[in-house]
Amino acid sequence: MMNYFEFYGIAETFHPDAAMLKKQFYALSKKYHPDFYANDEDEKQQEILELSTLNNKAYHTLSDPNRVVDYILRAHELVSEGAKPQLPADFLMEMMDINERLMEIEDEQQLADITAEVLAIEGDMNDELLTLTQDYTELDDTAKESRLNDVANIYYRQKYLLRIKESLDTFAARL
Repeated sequence: MMNYFEFYGIAETFHPDAAMLKKQFYALSKKYHPDFYANDEDEKQQEILELSTLNNKAYHTLSDPNRVVDYILRAHELVSEGAKPQLPADFLMEMMDINERLMEIEDEQQLADITAEVLAIEGDMNDELLTLTQDYTELDDTAKESRLNDVANIYYRQKYLLRIKESLDTFAARL
């Protein structure tokens, strides 16, 4: 399968330039529009359809910051379906504490306090992720590999935190 960054002719980055992506997307959409190949052989039409689909998927992925992280980590085989990541013990203890407090919520104020705490943790993770990904393209291969492992750690912690946020939503609906 074609690498989306290669398809767009850009370096692998967690922060692709949005204007450049859009420009490339429209240029390739025009170039690979199936209507322009309606009179060509079936094989050529199929090739163009596949390139058009690839263009749509590439733009959809690279224009969404969360999808870019997922895409890069999967490309480097650091994320996979059903993976059981080793999360830091202190993070797991903090999440366990929040989960226990969630089970004991009695009023909206307690829910608001826990929600604020979870949002603060999420904000810290987002800040850490931004710091780790900002200069990624300037790193050598060894440093990139190390950095990708750090990004994967945050990715898995964010996934775990997402489940906590979903629980918060469930509790909010009950109050």
